Amino acid sequence: MIYILSFLFCGTVCLIAQVILDNTKLTPGHITSIFVVVGAFLDTFGIYDMFIKYCGGGALLPITSFGHSLIHGALSKTPSTGFIGLLMGMFDLTASGITAAIVFSFVFSLFFKPKN
Repeated sequence: MIYILSFLFCGTVCLIAQVILDNTKLTPGHITSIFVVVGAFLDTFGIYDMFIKYCGGGALLPITSFGHSLIHGALSKTPSTGFIGLLMGMFDLTASGITAAIVFSFVFSLFFKPKN
């Protein structure tokens, strides 16, 4: 059942993004930013953790999970280290993903040429 819920959660996120893309003048960058903010907002109130509990890895895959990781890290470090914990916590949980994105984009840019 967890596989079906994972598939349905990711599919719903993709469906919402596609509907927004088709029916508005928003660019993919705008939609990505909106989804990160929505994921952060849902985690602020503990809602995104319920999605992870019921949908498993399917809730950790879409871009909304990045917003969840940013806020989750910030909220977990802030009580112990104060204001500086906001940044420390954000980068503790997301450093590997950000580093992978930078390294892979650099490597791919060496092999592929842009169309224009």
